[in-house]
Amino acid sequence: MESKNARLGLQLFCVYLVLYGGFVLLNAFAPHTMEITPLAGINLAILYGFGLIVAALALALIYGMLCTGEDAPAPEAPPAAVAANETAGESESSKTEDV
Repeated sequence: MESKNARLGLQLFCVYLVLYGGFVLLNAFAPHTMEITPLAGINLAILYGFGLIVAALALALIYGMLCTGEDAPAPEAPPAAVAANETAGESESSKTEDV
């Protein structure tokens, strides 16, 4: 189960790495391209940057949705431990009442 989640995480990381690598390579080898204003006077560098942020959030949500339902719920504390805690709490309260 954990290896499946790790594999999925690596795949989603690779998707983001390709997106981010494209941003870096575009800035390094074609910086004039980032000056283009395709939408409402906002240059491509800003739009691509916001796109990277949205992509990171989307990939995190995808990972969370795909990994959440697969694991079994965490086991509760054994009854003996709960009883021991209750007994300890009762003895402390009885000590304060005696004083």
